[in-house]
Amino acid sequence: MNRLPLMARMALVCGLALGALPLTAPAAAADFPSRPITLVIPFPPGGATDVNGRVIAQRLGKELGQPVIIENRAGAGTVVGASYVSKAAPDGYTLLISSGSTFTVNPAIRATLPYDPVKSFDPIGIAGRVALILLANSEVPVQTVKQFVDYVKASPGKYSYGSFGTGTTAQFAGETMLHATGLKMTHIPYKGSAPAMTDLMGGQIPFSIDTVSAAIPQLKSGKIKAIALTTAKRSALLPDVPTFAESGYASVDMDSWLMIAVPKGVPADVKAKLEKALAATIADPETRTKLLGQGLEPAFSSSTASSELINRELPLMRAVAARANITAD
Repeated sequence: MNRLPLMARMALVCGLALGALPLTAPAAAADFPSRPITLVIPFPPGGATDVNGRVIAQRLGKELGQPVIIENRAGAGTVVGASYVSKAAPDGYTLLISSGSTFTVNPAIRATLPYDPVKSFDPIGIAGRVALILLANSEVPVQTVKQFVDYVKASPGKYSYGSFGTGTTAQFAGETMLHATGLKMTHIPYKGSAPAMTDLMGGQIPFSIDTVSAAIPQLKSGKIKAIALTTAKRSALLPDVPTFAESGYASVDMDSWLMIAVPKGVPADVKAKLEKALAATIADPETRTKLLGQGLEPAFSSSTASSELINRELPLMRAVAARANITAD
């Protein structure tokens, strides 16, 4: 009987083993997901992102055939949760759902971050958007953008506007508005939307910028009024409220959006499965109704479009931060 030399037999065994690898790797991806998926929310429980994230997770799990488990990792303006996901295994089992705070605001206002908004993540897609709106106390004699501009311009530096915090999208929208209109106002940052809204209704501040979802319940009280949206298009939630763009200020185009992303390096076919499932989730009528009820306008955008949004918005946010000297607390 002929016998192969020992070295030849070892080489043959190794060659067979290596040759089998390309065949087994795709099989693992084809089985994705084979266990529960974790969706990290970098905000505390009970907030808008948490509530919407849970609605999305429930349907996303059905589309994927595996439970999507929520894990809240709040802190440092989403930095804690984002950093955690950026360092997770790139296997598709750890997702991040967050806003522009993670991907375009933090990089604009923080000198250093434990993650890179572009190099550390791959977007799966945008799930929805929330318009921002300029509000006024009901006693302020302003109804339109033109009246607002004339009113503030008549007394430069006299008036203030509130927001739900330093370095938030509301402040960025406010500073973009001031730059476009040539107005001078003092920014009053609050620790959240609720205290800002309370002071606006009470007349402690004449104006504020907030999300449409936060404004809708208070607009019904009659103690505040809507002046204009800071988005290019009107909101489905407040279709009668005009935009700054309609009054000739096209550069005032800023909103808040909700994106799902994975750590950089997740296999392409796994990302494709997640993107398809997210698209189906946002198209689901029941899910859309729930999200609209929470003030989020369901609006799916592909992974490619999401990456383009980050790349387009990053330099704009950095320019606004530099011009208005916005830094993290």
